[in-house]
Amino acid sequence: MSYENVLTENRNGVLWLSVNRPEKLNALNHATLGEISDVFESVGDDNDVWAVVVTGAGEKAFVAGADIGELNTLGPVEAKEFALRGQAIFRQIERLAKPVVAAVNGFALGGGCELAMACHLRVATSNAVFGQPEVKLGLIPGYAGTQRLPRLVGRGRALEILLTGRNVSAEEAERIGLANSVCEPAELADTVDALLQKILANGPLAVGHCIDAVNHGLDLPFDDACLLEATLFGVGAASEEMREGTSAFLEKRKANFR
Repeated sequence: MSYENVLTENRNGVLWLSVNRPEKLNALNHATLGEISDVFESVGDDNDVWAVVVTGAGEKAFVAGADIGELNTLGPVEAKEFALRGQAIFRQIERLAKPVVAAVNGFALGGGCELAMACHLRVATSNAVFGQPEVKLGLIPGYAGTQRLPRLVGRGRALEILLTGRNVSAEEAERIGLANSVCEPAELADTVDALLQKILANGPLAVGHCIDAVNHGLDLPFDDACLLEATLFGVGAASEEMREGTSAFLEKRKANFR
């Protein structure tokens, strides 16, 4: 399917999704969010897609934020609906039982930072810039930035970033846990590919269960989260994937996961 605001390319089982509004620094408007949602809806059951990479077209921005022109027209009721829609789409990304990596090239501000945080992992270029500058517009983040940022970097550090609206360099993002790794811009695709090859060499069911256990477990009391982990462990033990993985280990060969 073709889209107006995003580009998609399947590279050997890894779907690269590029937000393609470089003239607007890839800002997220209503139509773009809908197209992102449609892509993630389709890849869930697509056996030709094992992982997703989210990035931005051009050299300046991953996603520089929400479309301020749209924000400026919203009243309180519309603004709440605007936030809830974006939250639902980003939750859709987060809950995908396949690895999702944000390849952050340039500005990831406001909704762009929130999009990156909704992905499971973040690889940033050395010139990437993160931030939640909404307070400078008299607003707060609306796509769960106030919730994901403290879960990634801690309460005090998240509040300092949110309350000042300051930018966070790629180097600092890696140091505080907002980015998993940093590379030079020319090395971004190769760095992401290398990371995904390590992940995709493992059992796909187990990878999906790890994602589910972390995502749902963080919202549960600890004992309930442990029960969830045990349940998923049991489900994995009933799979052909587990038989193949353990047999390969005992036979000293590489596992052949399907």
